[in-house]
Amino acid sequence: MAYHHGDLAAALLAAGLELTRSGGPDALTIREVTRRVGVTPNAAYRHFPDRKALLDAVSSAIQADMATRMATDRVPAGPRESLRAVGLGYIAFALAEPGWFAVAFFGAGDTSPAAIADSPAYLALAEALDMMVHIGDLAPSAREAATWSCWSTVHGFAELVLRGPLRHVDGAKVWQFAEQTVDTVIAGLPAHGVTEATVTSGTTA
Repeated sequence: MAYHHGDLAAALLAAGLELTRSGGPDALTIREVTRRVGVTPNAAYRHFPDRKALLDAVSSAIQADMATRMATDRVPAGPRESLRAVGLGYIAFALAEPGWFAVAFFGAGDTSPAAIADSPAYLALAEALDMMVHIGDLAPSAREAATWSCWSTVHGFAELVLRGPLRHVDGAKVWQFAEQTVDTVIAGLPAHGVTEATVTSGTTA
C-alpha cells in the first residue's frame, strides 16, 4: 500500500493503537507497525525517531480518547457528582480497554507529576477538585493530597479487577464495588473549615 506525504504518520499511529489495544505496550514494535502499514522500518523513522516516540504518540492519543469517554457520562451537576463521574469513567475505561489502559500513563513517556498534570484525564479530575475548593466543599490545604488519593484509589481498583483477585468477581458485582469505592473516597475528602492540623493528621472533625 502506498502512502503519500502526510498520511504515513497517521497510518503508523493507527497501527500502533490497533496493536496496543489488544496487546498493551509490549505489542508495539516499529517492525510490526510498519509491516501492518506496508512500509519499511526506515520510512517510519522519518516520523518517529524510535519506538519510544511512537509509543508516546500512541499514549497521548489514548489519553485523549479516555478523557472523551470519561466526559460522555458527565452531566451538569455539583462538583462531587462530577468527581464521581470522573472516577467511575476512569474505571470504566480501564475495564473496557485493558490494553490501552496499560499504555495510557505507565506504558510510555514521562510519568513525572508535571507531565501527568497535562494529561486530559488528570485535568478532568483537577477541574472537579478545584470547583469543590471554590464552593467551600474541599479544604484548600487538602487539595493536592486529594488528587493523589482519588487517582490512586480508582487506578488501584482497576488494577485489582484487571490483574488481581477481583478479576474473578462477576461484572455486576465489580461495578457495585466500583461505585462504593468511589463514593467512599469522595466522602472522606475534608470539607472547607477543617483545620490544617486535622487535615495533616488524616482525621476529620
